[in-house]
Amino acid sequence: MSDIKAALRRQHIETPSWAYANSGTRFKVFAQEGVPRDPYEKLADAAQVHAFTGVAPTVALHIPWDKVDDYADLARHATDLGVRIGAINSNVFQDDDYRLGSVTNPDPAVRRKALDHLLECVDIMDQTGSDTLKLWFSDGTNYPGQDDIRSRQDRLAEALSAVYDRLGDDQRFLLEYKLFEPAFYVTDVPDWGTAYAHCVRLGPKAQVVVDTGHHAPGTNIEFIVAFLLREGKLGGFDFNSRFYADDDLMVGAADPFQLFRIMYEVIRGGGYTSDVAFMLDQCHNLEPKIPGQIRSVMNVQEATAKALLVDADALAAAQAEGDVLGANAVLMDAYNTDVRPILAVLREEMGLDPDPMKAYARSGYFEKIRTERVGGTQAGWGA
Repeated sequence: MSDIKAALRRQHIETPSWAYANSGTRFKVFAQEGVPRDPYEKLADAAQVHAFTGVAPTVALHIPWDKVDDYADLARHATDLGVRIGAINSNVFQDDDYRLGSVTNPDPAVRRKALDHLLECVDIMDQTGSDTLKLWFSDGTNYPGQDDIRSRQDRLAEALSAVYDRLGDDQRFLLEYKLFEPAFYVTDVPDWGTAYAHCVRLGPKAQVVVDTGHHAPGTNIEFIVAFLLREGKLGGFDFNSRFYADDDLMVGAADPFQLFRIMYEVIRGGGYTSDVAFMLDQCHNLEPKIPGQIRSVMNVQEATAKALLVDADALAAAQAEGDVLGANAVLMDAYNTDVRPILAVLREEMGLDPDPMKAYARSGYFEKIRTERVGGTQAGWGA
């Protein structure tokens, strides 16, 4: 048990700045009290998640949503709060110019604009100390014949190569894929195979990020995880939950057993290291922001603890003997274990409250920010 607690103590789950802002559906964005008005206040909220969980020390930024005049100052502010800047997320999907795509757009001027933004994000990495750039492209087409599929892949490869060449020795980019939306006929990076192929072509500083909500129903995500780990190309996760499409709900909400299976493959494949980034990518439309992130972090912790409990020797023996039921039982025994007492003891040993949700509720932080953050413009999608 001491080994399991030591492994859990080392866990690092990154929260996203946009999770603390207002969000909603394409029909309505719902405002909440106390929502941050700038990146500095987003970092303050993220610091609360780390303070109560002890395993969320970095915060991902989204550019230009988190654009500031002095990124070095923003990084210092994060340090003062007890956290650090994590991955820098690019945004080449919200400008009108990107209606027909960004780096795969048929217009060279639009492609140049998009590439300049990606290179700007690497500059921001330099200024903040970030070592990871996350790339997601909404590029694609809605109709057959709208554009040439192969040419769009050529344009994508050209842009990725330019970004790759700009990276520093200790920097990398993670290429995200998504089955569909907003492109409905062809998405230019629709699946892990496409992302993998581009990353293999470029080299070791290009890796794939797995967003758990970006797959077709029934997709075996743990297979993808196992394969990418085997090839040394799994760079990280965007953890969330989906019921139908890219719902961006709290991780573990829809299928906690799937999250456990994913974490088992991560541990089995040697991915439980700093080389694989465990990031949240969620929008809390209805639930309060900070508690939503705390609960999500706890869900990942619980799935990880269960995965660490799997008896690897017993499982290997059952597999070697062809004992189908016995092998499955080893996994199910671990999954059905209540790990909350283990995590409660671990938090106490770390000097934390054993129940982060109740501790945050008692802290008075929400009452403080709902009073102080009056006036100005709340952050939301696009800001």
